[in-house]
Amino acid sequence: MSYQVSENIQAKLDALTANEAVQKALKFMEDDHETIVDKQIELTLIPAPTGQEQMKAARMLEMFKEEGLEDCHIDEYGNCVGIRKGTGGGKTVLMEGHMDTVFPMDTKLEIVREDGYIKCPGIVDDTRGCAVVISTVRALNAAGIQTKGDIHFVGTVQEEGTGALKGMKYYCDHHPELEASISIDGPFISNVTYEATGIQTYEVTFHGIGGHACGMFGKVANPIHAAGRAIAKISEFQVPADPMTTFAVTNLIAGSYEAVHAIVADATIRFNFRSNSQVELEKLRDRIFAAIDEACKEETDRWGQDTITYSVKHICDVNAGNQDCHAPIVEAAMAISRHLGTDAELGDGGSTNCNRALEAGLPAVCLGMGDDYDTKCHTLDEQFNPDGAFKGAQQALLLALLCAGTEEVETIIE
Repeated sequence: MSYQVSENIQAKLDALTANEAVQKALKFMEDDHETIVDKQIELTLIPAPTGQEQMKAARMLEMFKEEGLEDCHIDEYGNCVGIRKGTGGGKTVLMEGHMDTVFPMDTKLEIVREDGYIKCPGIVDDTRGCAVVISTVRALNAAGIQTKGDIHFVGTVQEEGTGALKGMKYYCDHHPELEASISIDGPFISNVTYEATGIQTYEVTFHGIGGHACGMFGKVANPIHAAGRAIAKISEFQVPADPMTTFAVTNLIAGSYEAVHAIVADATIRFNFRSNSQVELEKLRDRIFAAIDEACKEETDRWGQDTITYSVKHICDVNAGNQDCHAPIVEAAMAISRHLGTDAELGDGGSTNCNRALEAGLPAVCLGMGDDYDTKCHTLDEQFNPDGAFKGAQQALLLALLCAGTEEVETIIE
């Protein structure tokens, strides 16, 4: 059965899009598209690995100031912030895109235009999200639209990898006035992410005595063998397809080429596991550590000379979360997507900054930023198709207005 939008939400969207000022803002976004793409390119060419976003934040801050936002600043965690004040009586809304990319500081950043695409590492994820944030500010200003609620426009830090969405977590934790959140991340405006996939990442180091590969054979247990036993056990796990649950041992680090004839004293594995269910996530964590306990005991018992122990480093922890698929913010996002001519679908979980907003108890969604295509995200061949991409900005604008509220249309946020 197709997704149904309530009459109330549809009526508010219809009233909003019939407003002359809103129509002017939407048209401005289309006409301003090339300017926004130029800003997107400028930001893309500023390297911003996770934890090293300072240069991009500085330029984004200048852009916020150029557009007349208030209280423009970089917060203590590194997030770039600008606020557009409302007239009062609405809801305080966060709109954000993350500034960090997955590429090291020395990655060659060069714009290549080919086959209708703009190609460069980071051109989409999530520099396009930051560009959509700026596009929304410009359109509101150009059309002279006043919202009732304040809108916080933010470039967040540390979304990727071991950053674990911490910039967003910091912002939500330090701004209790927020009442709704809109993240921009991903290419598809037809896909609305409204759930949070839980994520945990650990590093476990197995410890032994070590020694010569021959001379100490049979006299010491081998930490690499213990790690191997653990990996073998974990690899045989069966996990549910629904709720989506996954696991992977992602690194095994031990020894060196120079010590190729040595039994190592330490061996380290890293592993990541995810689920759309917090219950399944915690069950899987317990199973993994039970397998590690068994592996250490088995390797110890095999040789009977010393004891394999292990230490744990907790790298990443993001809770799974969900909200009603017919929450007003979700229905509104779906209705807007359809209004813009796409066949809207609900996303199945997701690892986006929306996770942290849901964790903070906010109604939240993560929206895409353009049409549907293969972005080759997180590769050196990352590519952006500018054709029709202004629709992603239009979607963000309309949802922000429905959440913050205007003189013509009351907020959808309860």
